[in-house]
Amino acid sequence: MGSRKGRIAPHPRAPARFDSLEAMDDGTQYDFLVMGAGVAGLRAALELAAHGDVLVVTKESVSESNTHYAQGGIAVAEPEPDEISLHLEDTVRAGDGLVHRPAAEVLVNEGPQRVAELIEWGTRFDQRNGHLLRTREAAHTLPRILHANGDATGAEISRSLGAMAHAHGRIRFAEWTSVTGLFSTDGSVAGADLLDADAKMLRVRARAVLIAAGGAGQVYSDTTNPAVATGDGIALAAEAGAELADMEFYQFHPTAFALAGAPRFLLSEALRGEGAYLRNDRGERFMERFDARLELAPRDVVARAVAREGMGERPDEPRPVYLDMRHVTGMDLHKRFPGISAFLAKYGLDLQRDPIPVRPAAHYLMGGVKTDLDGRTTVNGLYAAGEAACTGVHGANRLASNSLLEGLVFGARAAKAMLADALPLREAPEAADERRDRTIEEKAGLGDSIAGLQRSMWRNAGLLRERAALGQALADAEACAATVAQFAGLGAQSRRLFEARAMSRVAQAIVRSALARTESRGAHFRTDHPQHDDARFRKHSVYGRKADVVFESW
Repeated sequence: MGSRKGRIAPHPRAPARFDSLEAMDDGTQYDFLVMGAGVAGLRAALELAAHGDVLVVTKESVSESNTHYAQGGIAVAEPEPDEISLHLEDTVRAGDGLVHRPAAEVLVNEGPQRVAELIEWGTRFDQRNGHLLRTREAAHTLPRILHANGDATGAEISRSLGAMAHAHGRIRFAEWTSVTGLFSTDGSVAGADLLDADAKMLRVRARAVLIAAGGAGQVYSDTTNPAVATGDGIALAAEAGAELADMEFYQFHPTAFALAGAPRFLLSEALRGEGAYLRNDRGERFMERFDARLELAPRDVVARAVAREGMGERPDEPRPVYLDMRHVTGMDLHKRFPGISAFLAKYGLDLQRDPIPVRPAAHYLMGGVKTDLDGRTTVNGLYAAGEAACTGVHGANRLASNSLLEGLVFGARAAKAMLADALPLREAPEAADERRDRTIEEKAGLGDSIAGLQRSMWRNAGLLRERAALGQALADAEACAATVAQFAGLGAQSRRLFEARAMSRVAQAIVRSALARTESRGAHFRTDHPQHDDARFRKHSVYGRKADVVFESW
């Protein structure tokens, strides 16, 4: 497959979709391997497939991703200079002094074109009389949030991109398949090891690998993220030698459903954009005590306010805080928020009739694999985009609904960089002998270790942090890593084991970065260092050089 700089020659094969490793032809080499089938991964795959064969690997079905569960919408300015400039300034302001401005400029300037492509490809955003409907969310100065099916924007974007990808003859999918490792040849990532649902292993070569596997909310016991969000891509990149950045900045969504025995279902920021109030257990609105922007203050501010207002005498028994829309008139809330309304109905609750109990939950990682503006990591042949990556575009606190836009914009840019770099296909080192899964009893022990890590991270490295608690979280993350190593040493091999390895590695990166940043900024709040320290820390943390954390200006 000859190539020249900037272009990879098309491959004569046009393979169809497949659903398991066993269904591949020879299945051992592709031009490009994409880990993750959310907005960033699918957008990249569509760009890459015009020039080569693409393998998209996803742990479950294509629809199971953070993208699919995104409710509120996608933030994008009208394609006018003044509108784009306002979106830029809102993004920078929300990031609390740490947004990498060139990355934010790329996001807001290229966003309108990427969203126009989505519409051309069949994405059906909500409209009225032929005009796109736009709503406002927290920290936005004006309505710019496009939504679909009321509160199912991510699912609609996932549907349209997935349909495009499935129809493309040069994109293949390995569903229910985990990436368990990356391998390198001559200092460049040359492919990945895969494990399917039947515990079959396969080593796949590729010219370049893109990490687009989303975030790591499952590191915390309370999260809005689906079960697949265990930080696998971030951990694999770190193991391959890539640097991570801004890992201390984990965004906690202020309003996750909080009812005993129920999942931490996301209650979209669009609810507050449409007028919802936050009330304490005495029925009082309380946001005026925390920020003049009230319920539409940035997420980090609102989340900490909700947490503080809900603090009871015992941390494990918080007082209830409620989202209240009973005063909102002139809107059919069931029609505007059909997915949320259907979920609440399962618990006998109604947006128009009842105050809804809420509390914060881990939602979005601003940090990730450190990349340039084109998705290149610090390791040759390895690229990253979307929530798994860190360009600095979100700074210390992501502006609401910028995440789907980030996946579109930087997924496309990473693909273009992979094409431009035109890396050769390299030989793969010999794979280790295949190992078998261990016993149910060992899995149970692993489950206990994972649950302990998640509880510790929520308690000790969550919304409010201090040195001693962070030290305990680090010890618990290291203990989980030791358990993983023990099982692996016995020959254990399963998806859950690899997820545990990823979670413990990501947790250590979060905690070490949080310990190093002895100030409070954006989503990172240290009760023992409650102020900004611009002189020392108006910089990005970089983790991975012998597990040390350094701070750099970009």
